[in-house]
This record gives sequence, structure tokens and C-alpha cells, in this order.
Amino acid sequence: MAKRIAAKHKIDRRLGVNLWGRPKSPINKREYGPGQHGQRRKKPSDFGIQLMAKQKLKGYYGNIGEKQFHKYYQEAGRRKGDTGENLVGLLETRLDAVIYRMKFVPTVFAARQFVSHGHVKVNGRKVNIPSFLCREGDVVEIKEKSRELPLVLEAVQSNERDVPDYVEVDHGKMTGTFKRIPKLEDVPYPVQMEPNLVVEFYSR
Repeated sequence: MAKRIAAKHKIDRRLGVNLWGRPKSPINKREYGPGQHGQRRKKPSDFGIQLMAKQKLKGYYGNIGEKQFHKYYQEAGRRKGDTGENLVGLLETRLDAVIYRMKFVPTVFAARQFVSHGHVKVNGRKVNIPSFLCREGDVVEIKEKSRELPLVLEAVQSNERDVPDYVEVDHGKMTGTFKRIPKLEDVPYPVQMEPNLVVEFYSR
């Protein structure tokens, strides 16, 4: 677990933002990158700005691999409507993201591990694939044996973040419903996300 926390903090330092809005982020004390050259700031190029936007969005969801993230972009482009909005919608339908939004776990990293370890059911069936895409109306629940885990109880009782309105949750029963695919403005990102720049990055 320490390794994951360290990785999470490295992502914050590298991107120069408190990506998940957590009080323990090192950015709260040091607003510069890691390493001996971290305090040197150069004005980024257009490519650099686009790359940073991609790294922020990709990193936010537990640092998704580049290959998988690019597949989401391609799928977003195939769907009707704005590609950037579609990309955010796809990312928010991932099961690990839904579990995180429902406040069953404290972090997106914990969400990925929690799903992988088989603690979650979707519509009554066990699903252990974090990238499983939920559909509108899907009912997500924590397995009965997993409901008293300290990780879950800590997350449910935390006041660090709120549950967005595109998911509905009953923390007493440890169940929730994915109501709809959100738009960018609905997603409670602690930092500004710019999916339009991500689209520009891949469209070069």
C-alpha cells in the first residue's frame, strides 16, 4: 500500500497539482516538481500543455495505461457528440470510478484493488474487472462479507468529498445505482480538466 501512496504523491508532484484534492498531497507544501531540477519552470509549448492535460486526466483514474486510455479516446470519437465529453463519460462509467464516486473506497487506487479482489457485485453478479463499463441503471453493491472492512467504513464516514448526483447510494445497505452518464460539468474534479486539449493531443 505504501508503494501506491508514494506513486500517487509522485503523480501530484510531477503534474504540479493536487489531482485528487487530498489534504495529504505534497503539493500543499511544495508547489514544484520532484528532483533537484523541480523548481525550474519553463513556459510549456502547445504540445506540452496538451500532454499535461492528457496526463492529468489519465492519472486521475489511477494512472490508466496509455494503450487503454487511447482506446477510450478512439471509442469516444466513434460516439455521437463532443469527443471530449464522451471521453469523460466513458471514464466515469468504469466500475472502479463508480465505486470511488459512491464513496465505498477512499481513493481511485483503492477502488481498482477493491474491485480486482472480488469485493463488488453488479446487478447481483461478481465483477472483478476495474475497467468494466457500467450502464445506466446498473446496481452496484459491496459483497456482504466485505461491508465491514476498515477501508469501506473509513470511506463511507469521510467528509472529504460528496457523492455526485449521477449516482445514487444507500450506505446503510452498501448499494448504489449508476443513474446516468455525466457531462464534464457534473464531474467533481478537484482540478480543472481539459478533455478538449486531450482530443487536440491525439488529433495531431
